[in-house]
Amino acid sequence: MSVSGPVLLAEDNPDDVLLVRLGFKKAGCESPIFVVKDGEQALQYFKGEGNYADRTKFPIPALLMLDLKLPRMNGFEVLAWIRQRPEWKCLPVIVLTTSHFGKDIEQAYDLGANSFLSKPTDLNEWMGAVQQLIRFWLHDSSLPEPGPFVPPPQESSPGRPLAPPGYNPRSARHAPRTKPKKRGANR
Repeated sequence: MSVSGPVLLAEDNPDDVLLVRLGFKKAGCESPIFVVKDGEQALQYFKGEGNYADRTKFPIPALLMLDLKLPRMNGFEVLAWIRQRPEWKCLPVIVLTTSHFGKDIEQAYDLGANSFLSKPTDLNEWMGAVQQLIRFWLHDSSLPEPGPFVPPPQESSPGRPLAPPGYNPRSARHAPRTKPKKRGANR
């Protein structure tokens, strides 16, 4: 399998972190997994602040796996924050949680989740779910590029742009626009 970019896992349960890592290993996926243990750490990671300021150590994720029951700020709040920012519009957010409640599923999708997976209780089902997630979201999916209505991300440091997945600074779409001349302006 090919490497598709870093994964941010927002999960406070170390056993679930271990199971996700094991699933990636069994699937042969070499995408690095970065873990945050609460909602506030997730926001710091996305903002590139505090411990996550060095983007060479903590790169922009290509995928977010988000638990809903996070301490300090829950997964719904994290998801709402992400989807309020146009620079993260293209980031796939996969809710991976113990919840099976229809209300939670509906709220997650209303807030902009791309997928909702209830954590399986069986180890083989866990591995199968993680492998399907990897295959679909990291290998088979084509994600949109930010368009003319999505602002380019801000610089995180001189010469190193902070860019969400799909953003291509060399793309012709992002070339500076010239203003048309007004008729009769030179008379």
